[in-house]
Amino acid sequence: VGFSMAEEQNLASLLLHCAQLSNGIQQIQCIKQIMPLVKKMDQNSACDPMVKACLDILGETYFSLGMKNPLKKVLASSLNGLPEQFMTLAVQSFVCCLREELKTTDVYLYRKVLDNLASCVEDFSLGTITLNILFSVLPFLQFLQKSLLDIQEENRQNHGNRIVQTQLMHDLLIAIKVSMMFVQKLQENFQGSLWKHHESSVWQSMCSLLKSSTSFLMDATLLQTVQTTSGLAVILFTKAMYEPVEELPSLISDLLLGSMKHAGVPVWFVNNCGTLCTEELSDAVLLFLSHGALAMLEWKNGSMGENGEKLLLDIASVLLSLSSELKESSMTTSLSRILAIWTNSALAALVSGSPNLKIKLNGNSNVIGKLLEYIYTHWEHPLDAVRHQTKLIFKNLLQIHRTTITGFSEKSDPFFARLIKHLLSLEWHVKGKYASLGCLVECVGTENILQLDRTIPVQILDVMNDQSLAPYASDLLETMFTNHKTHLTLSFKESTWIDQWHDIWVSPLLVILCEGNHDQTTYIIDYYLPKLLKCNPDSLSYMIRILQASADANQGSCSTRGALGALMACLRTARAHGHLELSNIMSSGLVSTECIKQGLVHQHNQVCIDALGLLCETHRSTEIVSVEEMQLIHFFMMYNLNSQSPSVRQQIGSLLRKLFCRIQESSQVLYKLEQNKTKQELLENSAERHPLGILQQYKDFMSSVCDRLFEVLFPGSSHPTRFSALSILGSIAEIFSVPKGQAQVFQLDQEIDSTRVQTLIQCFASTFEEVKVLAFGLLMKIRDVALNLQDSENLDLLFQAAMDLSTSTKPYDCVTASYLLNFLVHHEGLQCICLGKQVEHNPQMDEDISVSTVEKNTLSVIKLLLVNVEEEIFQAKKSLLQAAASFPMYGRVHCITGVLQQLPFNNLTLVTEWKEMVARLILMSYRLSAVVSPVVQSSSPEGLIPMDSDSESAGRLQMILHEIQPQDTNDYFMQTKILKEYCEVEPEKLSDHRPVENICTEMRGKERQTCDVTAQMVLVCCWRSMKEVSLLLGTLCKLLPSHATSEPSDGLITVEQVKNIGDYFKHHLLQSRHRGAFELAYAGFVQLTEMLSRCNSESLCKMPEQWLKCVLEEIKSCDPSSTLCATRRSAGIPFYIQALLASEPKKSKTDLLKMTMKELLSLAAPLNELSSVIPQVHALNILRALFRDTRLGENIMPYVADGIQAAILGFMSPVWAVRNSSTLLFSALITRIFGVKRGKDENAKKNRMTGREFFSRFPSLYPFLLKQLEVVTNTLNSEAEELKIHPSLFLLLLILGRLYPSPTDGTYSALSMAPFVPFIIRCGHSPVYRSREMSGQALVPFVMVNEVPHTVLSLLEGLPDSTSPCIRQNNVHGTLLQVFHLLQSYLESKQLVSLDFQQGLGDIVTSAGNIIYLSLIFILISEMQLLGFWEEMNRVISDSELMSGIPYSSAVPGLIQYLQSLTKLVISFIHLLHCEFHEVRLLALEAILLWLKQINSKQIAEEGGGVLCLLIDLEGTLLTVALKEKNLQCFCKMLEILYTMDLRNVLLKTECSIKMNPNELLTWTLDCTAYFSHILCLQISEEVLKKWVQLIDYFCGDEQQTEMLLAAAEVLKSMTSFILTNEKLILGLTDTLAMWKCVVLLLQNEDLVVRDAAAEVIQVAQSEKKSSKRTEFALRVVNAPMALDLAFGILCELLQRWGEIHAGVPILLEWLLGDSDLKRDSETSEEDDYLFDKGEVNFWAEKLTHVRQLSKHLLQLISMTHLTLPDHRDLNRLSRIALDQAQLVGHLLRALPPTPEFSKTAEFTRLAIQNERISICLKILNLLKSDDTCKNENLEK
Repeated sequence: VGFSMAEEQNLASLLLHCAQLSNGIQQIQCIKQIMPLVKKMDQNSACDPMVKACLDILGETYFSLGMKNPLKKVLASSLNGLPEQFMTLAVQSFVCCLREELKTTDVYLYRKVLDNLASCVEDFSLGTITLNILFSVLPFLQFLQKSLLDIQEENRQNHGNRIVQTQLMHDLLIAIKVSMMFVQKLQENFQGSLWKHHESSVWQSMCSLLKSSTSFLMDATLLQTVQTTSGLAVILFTKAMYEPVEELPSLISDLLLGSMKHAGVPVWFVNNCGTLCTEELSDAVLLFLSHGALAMLEWKNGSMGENGEKLLLDIASVLLSLSSELKESSMTTSLSRILAIWTNSALAALVSGSPNLKIKLNGNSNVIGKLLEYIYTHWEHPLDAVRHQTKLIFKNLLQIHRTTITGFSEKSDPFFARLIKHLLSLEWHVKGKYASLGCLVECVGTENILQLDRTIPVQILDVMNDQSLAPYASDLLETMFTNHKTHLTLSFKESTWIDQWHDIWVSPLLVILCEGNHDQTTYIIDYYLPKLLKCNPDSLSYMIRILQASADANQGSCSTRGALGALMACLRTARAHGHLELSNIMSSGLVSTECIKQGLVHQHNQVCIDALGLLCETHRSTEIVSVEEMQLIHFFMMYNLNSQSPSVRQQIGSLLRKLFCRIQESSQVLYKLEQNKTKQELLENSAERHPLGILQQYKDFMSSVCDRLFEVLFPGSSHPTRFSALSILGSIAEIFSVPKGQAQVFQLDQEIDSTRVQTLIQCFASTFEEVKVLAFGLLMKIRDVALNLQDSENLDLLFQAAMDLSTSTKPYDCVTASYLLNFLVHHEGLQCICLGKQVEHNPQMDEDISVSTVEKNTLSVIKLLLVNVEEEIFQAKKSLLQAAASFPMYGRVHCITGVLQQLPFNNLTLVTEWKEMVARLILMSYRLSAVVSPVVQSSSPEGLIPMDSDSESAGRLQMILHEIQPQDTNDYFMQTKILKEYCEVEPEKLSDHRPVENICTEMRGKERQTCDVTAQMVLVCCWRSMKEVSLLLGTLCKLLPSHATSEPSDGLITVEQVKNIGDYFKHHLLQSRHRGAFELAYAGFVQLTEMLSRCNSESLCKMPEQWLKCVLEEIKSCDPSSTLCATRRSAGIPFYIQALLASEPKKSKTDLLKMTMKELLSLAAPLNELSSVIPQVHALNILRALFRDTRLGENIMPYVADGIQAAILGFMSPVWAVRNSSTLLFSALITRIFGVKRGKDENAKKNRMTGREFFSRFPSLYPFLLKQLEVVTNTLNSEAEELKIHPSLFLLLLILGRLYPSPTDGTYSALSMAPFVPFIIRCGHSPVYRSREMSGQALVPFVMVNEVPHTVLSLLEGLPDSTSPCIRQNNVHGTLLQVFHLLQSYLESKQLVSLDFQQGLGDIVTSAGNIIYLSLIFILISEMQLLGFWEEMNRVISDSELMSGIPYSSAVPGLIQYLQSLTKLVISFIHLLHCEFHEVRLLALEAILLWLKQINSKQIAEEGGGVLCLLIDLEGTLLTVALKEKNLQCFCKMLEILYTMDLRNVLLKTECSIKMNPNELLTWTLDCTAYFSHILCLQISEEVLKKWVQLIDYFCGDEQQTEMLLAAAEVLKSMTSFILTNEKLILGLTDTLAMWKCVVLLLQNEDLVVRDAAAEVIQVAQSEKKSSKRTEFALRVVNAPMALDLAFGILCELLQRWGEIHAGVPILLEWLLGDSDLKRDSETSEEDDYLFDKGEVNFWAEKLTHVRQLSKHLLQLISMTHLTLPDHRDLNRLSRIALDQAQLVGHLLRALPPTPEFSKTAEFTRLAIQNERISICLKILNLLKSDDTCKNENLEK
C-alpha cells in the first residue's frame, strides 16, 4: 500500500507540475508520463479519492482545451490506454463534465460544446462508452436540436452584421456535422430498433433534427457549405429512420425527379420534409440532395438492388441537366465535384451490378455520351477546380467502360479507337486534349497511339512555345514516354530498346534545343527535360555525347542556343536534379572551363543564365563550392550585371542567392567538421582541402564579390547595373546575417566604410524608384554600421537636402526626400536638428527615455513638415500660381505619408501626441484639398492656363475665374502668368513661426529674374496634391483598431473621423475630372473599404452598402443639378463602385454585387428616352470597369451574357455617347470571355472557344444572337438601292468569328449551330468590306468539317452567271470570301480530300470568270497539285485586266484589292514592276526578295530553274526602275533586293542599263543610303572613300533610327576582314580607327538589337584569330560588354601588328579623355526648368565602363612594349588639355551647392565622370612621358 500511496502522490504532483508549466511541449511530455504511472497502480487504488480527483482534473482539462490544441489529442490517446479498473472512474468523470457542458445556454458558447462533443465521438473508444452510459441519448439529441434552432434564430436577428453572421454560419456547420457523426455512431452502436418507436423522445428529437436540416437545405441565404452539409444530413437522417430500407432509393428518385406521390410516403416524412415533397425544388437543392444520396448511400455490393441502379442513373440525368442551368462559379465547381463522385459510385456499383447496368453504362450508351459532352464543354473551363474534376471524370469514365467490357481486348475496342481518333483530330491548342490523351495512354499504351501517327512527340514539342500549354504538353509527354519505356523494356529483354526510345523522345528534343526559338527552348528545358532525365538518367550521357561533338562548330547566335547552349541547359538541369557532379565532368575533360566561359558571356541571354545555373544550382545544398566555380562566377560578374531584361536580372539574382546559401550552409558543415576533428586527423588529411582553408577562400571570395558590386555603383552607372548590384548585395546581407552564437563565414558589415554608405545614399538620387527601394532596404539591413558612420555635420546636410527636395517642383524629387527621411529617422541625432528648425516642441518627449528613437524622430519630422505645409497652404490660398511655381505642396505630404508607413503603430508610447497629430494631419488634408480641388474638378483641368509666354495673354486667365469660384476675393487666378522675382514678397507678410530659410531656397538665385508658370505646372501641382492627400488619408484609416467602438478608445483615429474621410473620398471620386486625381483617390479609398470590411463596428460595416445605394440612386435619378461627370468614361464613378464591391468578402453571398449588377443591367438596357441617356452611359461605363476587375473573379461571370446583350443593343442607340460606351463595354467583355489577346494574329486559336462551350456557358445568348442576326440580315437583303448598314452587324460577327467547330458539336446537346449558317452567309452581302471579311471568318465555326465541300459548292452555285444583267460585286466578293475561308480551314485541318471534292475544286477553277477573288486559287496552288491546273491558271491570267490594260481609274472601289490578288497569282512576271499602283509593285518586290533569299540559303535547287527562270534580266530592270522610283517602301525593297544579289552581275548591268560607271553608282548610292558597302573592292577615288567613312560615322550616332544603325553594323561586319583587321592599313590609320570607333559606339547603343549586330564584328574578328592561331579557345559569340572589352584588346594588338603604336596611342588617349566641352555643358544644364527632365538619352551605356576597359588595355600595351614618347607633339597638346580640364572640373565641383548629388544630380554625375577620365588620362600621359617606365610606378600608386 505504501508503494501505491507513493504512486498516487506522484500522480498528483505530476498533474500539479503540468498545470504550472507554460510551455506546451513540456506539458505534453508531462501528460505522457502519467500512463506508465497509472499502469503500475494496483486494484485498490481505484477506490482512492486522490486518484478519483486526478481523473476528474484530467476530464476537466480535456473539456477546457480548444479543438486544435495538440494536448487534447495526447490526453485522449493516454486515457484510451487506461487499465480497466480505472476506466469506469474516468467515464464517470467525463459524464459529469459532459452534463455540465450540455447545460450551456449561451449561443456563442455552443461552438465550444459542439467541438467537445465532436472530440469525444472522434477521439475515444472511451467516447462511445460515455455515450452508452448516459442513461439515454436523449440529452445529446435535445442539445443538438436546441443548438440548431438557437443558432438559426440568432443568425436571423443579426441580419446585416457580416462578421457575426459568418461566425454563426460556421457554428451551424459544426452543429450539423456533429449531429451527423452522432447519428452514424447511434446506428453502429444501437442494434435493434428500440428508438424507432414513434412515441419515444429520441424519435421526436430525430424528427426535429430532420426538420431543421431540411429547412437549412432549402434556405438560400445560408452559406453554400451549410446547405451542402444539410443535404448530406437529410439523406443520412432519412436513411436512419426509413423502413423498409429497400424502398429508400425509390423515395429519393421521386424527390429528385419531382414525381412524389403522397400515398406510399410515411406521415413523419411528409411532416418533417414537407417542403421537399410539395414545392418545386431549386437547382441548388437538387444538387445538394444528389450529393447526399451519392455520399450517404451504400453503392458497393449491389445492396440496394434494382432500385439503387435506377437511382444511380436518375442522379446522373439530374446532374447533367443541371450543368446547363447552374451559372455561379461555386455551384459549377460543386457540380463537377459531385459528377466525379458519381463516376466513383458508378464504378463501385458496376462491380456487382446487373448486366442491364453494364449495358446502360457502356461507352456507347446515352449516359456516357452525355458525360463526354459535359467533359468536352468543361475541360477548358476558367476555373482550375472544374478542369481538375473534369479530368477525373474522364479517367473514371474510361474505367467504367473497361469494367463493362471485361474479357475483351481494350486495344481493339471500337469505343477507345473512336476516342483516340477524335482526340487526335482536335487541334493542339485545346488544353483538355492533353489530360484526356494522357488518361487514354494509360488505358491503351503509347505504342498504339504512335502507330496512328509517329510524329506526335514532335507535334507536342512544337506546341511548347506557348507557356499556357507547356505544362499540359510536358505532362502528356511524360505519361507517354514513361509508358513507352515500360512497354519497350517488357518487349525487348536486353537494352536494345534504348536506341528506339532515344530516336522518338530525345533526338527531336536536341534539334529543338539547338535551333528552336527562345520561348520554346526555355519551356522545354523548364518543363520537359527534368521529367525526361528523371525517367531515364542514362540518356544524359547520350545527349552530352551528341552535343559535345558539335558545340565548338555550332555556338549559336543571339536568337538560337546552338549546340553549346543546349549542352549548358542539359548540364544545368542534370546537376540541379542530382544526375551529375560538376567536378567529375570537368576533371574528365567532358566540358572545359573555356566552354563554360563562352556560355557565361554568350550573346543569347538564356545560355548565360543556364551556364550560371550550372555553377549555382546543385542537388545538395551543402555541396562545397570549388575554386574554379568561384573564378567563373567572378568572370560572369564582370560582364553581365548590365542586363536590360528584368527577367534576366531576376534570374541572375535568384541563382547567385542559391550560391550564397550554398556557401553559408556548407560553411556551417565545415565549422562542425573543424570542431570535431582531432589534431591527428588534421595531419593525416592535410593533403585534402583543409576546412579552414576552404572557409578562408569563401571569405575572400565573398569579399571580392562585394568589392565588385560596390565598384559598379560608380557615377553614371546604368539603372540595370545598379538594380543588379543592389539586389545581389541585399541577398548577401540577408543570407549572412548573424544568428546568436553561430560562427559566420562572412559579414557584410565588415565590408562597409563611410564611402560605401555614401554611395548607397547617393542611390536615392536615382530617377528609378526600384533603385531607391533596394538601396533603402540594404541600408536598413546594415542599419547599425551605416548610422554610426554619419557624423552630425553630414546628418545636418542630408536632412537639409531632404527638406529642400520635399518642396522641389520636380515630381520625382519628393520621392528621394521621402527615402532620405525614412533613413535618417533611425539616427539618434536627428531630433536635435528637427528641434533647431521648429519653434514649438514638447519637453516631455526629451525626458521620456522609454520612447524609441524612431518614434521620437518620426513625430518631430512630421511636426516640422506639417508646420511647413500649413504655411504653404496659407500662401497657396493667396496665389495658386505662385505655389505651383515655387512650393508645390504635394512633396511635403508625400514625405509625411512615407515616414508614417515606417512606424510600428501597435507599439507606440506617445499616444496622446499621436492622436493630436492625426487630427491635425486630417485637417491639413482637407485644407490642401480645398485649395487644389477646383482645378481637378473643373470640366477641363488640362488647359487651365494659356500656354502663350507673352504677358498680355495672361489676361485671358480672367476666363478661368468664371469657371472656378476662387476661395477668396484675392487675385487667385488673375495675376499675370510671369511671376516677378520671388524675393519681393515682403517678409513681414509671412507668418512668424515658419523658418524663413525654407522659403527662399525655392528660387534659383537672384540672377533668375522671372519664373514661368505653365498649365502643366499648375495641373501637376494640383493633381499630385490630391493624390498625396488621398494616400495619406488611406494610410491614416488603417490606424483604426479592428475592435472599434463609438466611444473614444486607445485607437489613434476615431470612428467619426473615419466616416468623414469616407465622405471626403466619396465627394472627390464622384467630382474629380483628372484621371491622376481620381485614380489615386481610388487607391486611398480601397485602403479604407478594406479596413471597413474587417472592422466589427456595425455602423462602419454597413457604410459601403449605404454609399452604394446612394450613388446608384443618384445615377438613376439623373437630376440636372447632379455633379456626376458623364464624360471621361464617367471619371471616378466606376472606381468608386469597384472599390465598394471589391471589399465584399470573397466567401460571402456577394449580395452587394448581385444588387448592383441587377440595377446597372436594368439601367444599361436602352429605353430611348432622352432622360435615360446619362444613366445608361454611366451604367455601361461602370459595367465595363466591373467586368475588367480581376478581384471580382468568377463571381461576375453569371452577368456576362446580359452585359453582351446590353452592349449590342446600346450600339444601336442614336446617341453617340451610348454607342461609344457600348463599344468599350463590348471590348471588355470579349476579353473577359475569350481571355487577353497575347499574339498579333486576330484569328489565332488561342483566344477562342468551341461553339458548344460558348453557348453552354452563356445559353441565353443563343436565342439573342440568332434573333439579332435575323434582324440584321433582313436589312441587308432589301433590294432597295439606298445603302442600309445595320450598326450591330460587326459586333455580332466579331463574337461568332471567335468560335470554332468542335468535332462532336451538337451530338447530344440541343444547341445546334445549323440555324446560324444561312444568316451568316447572308451577312456576306454587306456593303462594308470589313463586314464581308468577318462573315467569311465567322462562317467557318458553324460548318462541320464533313459539310465543307457541300457548302462550298452550293455557295459557288449561288454566284450569278457572267451574262446576268445585274451583278452585285459586293455579293460576289462576300460569297467568294466565305468560300476562301472555308477552304483554308478545311485544308488546314488535314482532312483527306475526297475525289469528288477534287473534281469540284477543278470546277471552281474552270468556273472562275474575271471577277473571281483570286486568293482562292492562290490557296489551292499552295495546297494541291491538280492536273491541268497551271494551263487553266494561265488562261485566267492572260484574260485578266493586268494583261489587257485597266479600263478604270483608281477610284473604283475594290480595284486595288482585286489587282493585288491577281498579282499574287502572276507575281512571277517582271513587268509588274512597271505597274502604276505602288501596292502592286510592293507585292511583286516582296515575292522576288523571298525567292532570292531562299536560293541564297540553298533551299531551292538551282538547276531546276523553278520560278526564277521567269525573272529574266532582273538586275537591269531593277536598276532602271530604282532610279525612277518615288515610293519610299518600294525603293527600300529594291535596294534590299540589289543588296542580296550577286554584285558582279549588278555591276555588269550598270553600264548598259543605266549608263553609269561603278564610281558614279557608288556616289549615287552614298547620296541615297549606306547600303552599298561592298563596292569598296574596286579602285575608288579618295574623296569618295572619305565621304563613305563620314557617312558610316554619321549613321552610328545614338540619335539615329534603329534601321540605320543596323545597316551600319551590317556594313562594318562585312568590312571586318577587309578593312578592320587586315594586315595592311587599307584606309590609313585615322580612318581605320574612326571605323573602329563606330564599332565601339554601336556596342554601347541603347538598343539590344544594335549591340548584338555590332558584336558580330567581334565574332568575325575572333573567328579569324582562332583559325590563324588554331590552338587557343577564342570567345566568339559574346554579349556587348564582353565584345567591348575584346574590341579594345584586338585594337591594341592590331596597333602592334600594323607598327602604328606611336601614332595610335595618342588617338586612343583622345577617346579616353572624351570630347566634352565642360563650359558649354555647365551653361546648358542651368536651363533645366522642364518639369519632367529626360536627362541622358542612352540608359544603357556607361561611360566609365568603357573608359576603364580602354585604360586597362592601354596600360597592358604600354607595359608589354615598354613604350615611351617623351616629347611627342600630340602628347604635349593632350597634357595641356587634360590639365586645363582638371582645373575647370575642380572649380565647377567647388561651385556646386552643399549636397550636389541631390540638388544638381545630372551636373554632379557629369563632373564626377569627367574627373575620373581626366585622372586616368593624366596617369597614362605621365607614364608615357617618363624615360623609364619603372621609375613611375610610384605615380601609378
